Amino acid sequence: MALIVQKYGGTSVGTIDRIRNVAKRIQCEREKGNQMVAVISAMGGVTDKLLGLASELSQNPAERELDVLLSSGEQQSIALLSIALNELGIPAVSVTGRQAGILTSGSHTRGRIEAIDPTLINRYLSEDKTVIVAGFQGITDQGMIHTLGRGGSDLSAIAVASAIKADVCQILTDVDGVYTADPRVVKAARKLPEISYDELLELASVGTKVMQSRSVEFAKKYGVKFEVRSSLNNNPGTIVTEEHESMESVVIRGVSIERSQARVTITGIPDTPGMSGRILGALAEAEVNIDMIVSNIAHDGRARHSFTMHTNDLGRAQVALKPVLASLDSDAAIETEAGIAKLSCVGIGMRSHSGVAAKMFASLGDAKINIGMISTSEIKISVTVQEDQIEDAAQVVHTAFGLDA
Repeated sequence: MALIVQKYGGTSVGTIDRIRNVAKRIQCEREKGNQMVAVISAMGGVTDKLLGLASELSQNPAERELDVLLSSGEQQSIALLSIALNELGIPAVSVTGRQAGILTSGSHTRGRIEAIDPTLINRYLSEDKTVIVAGFQGITDQGMIHTLGRGGSDLSAIAVASAIKADVCQILTDVDGVYTADPRVVKAARKLPEISYDELLELASVGTKVMQSRSVEFAKKYGVKFEVRSSLNNNPGTIVTEEHESMESVVIRGVSIERSQARVTITGIPDTPGMSGRILGALAEAEVNIDMIVSNIAHDGRARHSFTMHTNDLGRAQVALKPVLASLDSDAAIETEAGIAKLSCVGIGMRSHSGVAAKMFASLGDAKINIGMISTSEIKISVTVQEDQIEDAAQVVHTAFGLDA
C-alpha cells in the first residue's frame, strides 16, 4: 500500500465530466489499496471569471479581498470532487488550505509556504478517507487567507507530499510530461522519461511552461521526487528527481524558446563605479524583470550595457531609464529592438562535455540564422535570434544534438 499525492489542474477538472473522470482515476488507485490525497485547482476558467467580476467593480481591487475571492474557486472544485467520490462509494472529505495546515507568509496574492501542519490530513487518512485539498491557498499566522500566485497548486501538492511523507507525488495536467522541446514547434520532440531538478528549473526559467520554477525549487530543497503526467490518459510521465551519474551521458536534455523579447542597449555610459547599480535599480523600482545582460567598454572608454526583457515591459523600461540618463554628464543614449526571441539549450551533460556552444552556434550558422546576445550558466546556453526565425532555430538545434532520435 502506497501513500500517493496527486495534483489536478484546472483543465483536468474543467467540467463535470472531467471531475467524474478524476474521481474514477482516484477510485482506481483506492481499489489497489493505496491511500490518496488529491490537491485540486479551480475549474478551468473560474479564476479568470472571478478576476473579471472584481475588475467590473474596481480597476484596482484590494489584494486582500482578491485572496478571499479567488480562494473560493478551489473550494468549489474540492467539494464537487468529494461529492463525486462519495457517489462512487469512496469515502472522501474536502479541506481548505487553512484546514490542511498550510501556513504562509508574504504579500497577498503572492504568498509563500512556510510550513504545513498535516495533523488533520493524517487524521482523515487514518480513518481511511481520501483527502481532497484546495491548492493555491494557505493561511497566515494572523488568520488571513493567502493565495500563492502562479503555479500555486503545484507548490501545494509538493509541499503536502513532503509534509505527509508521501511515497509518490504526481502532477497531473493536460500534457504527457516534459518534452525535449515544445511539440507544437518541433514535431520530432520526444517525452523525457526523467529529468533532474536543475534541468527542469533552467527549462522553466527560459520558457518551458510545464511547471513554475518555485515548485521545482521546493521539491529540490525537500527531496520530493515527483512525476509530471497527463490526467487524460494512463501513459507514464516524466520523473523529476535528483541528479545521478548516468544523466550526464545526455549532453542536452531539452531546447526551449521564449517569444516576444526585446533588447535595450544603453551607450555612452561613464565607466565609473555604481553606474550599473543605478541603471538596474531604476528598472527594479519600475518592476521590470530583465534577463540576459551584456556589458562592455567601447573604444572611447565609455560603457555599453545591453539587456533583454519581455516586449510588454519595453515602454516601462524606457520611462524608468530616461531620468537616470538625463542626470548623467555624458552622451548616454537608449537603443531598443523588439521582434526578437530567445533560444536555450539545457543539460547537465554540459558540465562534462566540451564543444556544446560550438555545435549550437555552428548549426545555427549553417542554417543562416544570426545570433544576437549570448548568455550561459553551468548547464544552459541561451541566444537571441529574430523572432520570425525562432521555430527554425529550435528545430535546427534540436536535430544537431540528436534529440530527434
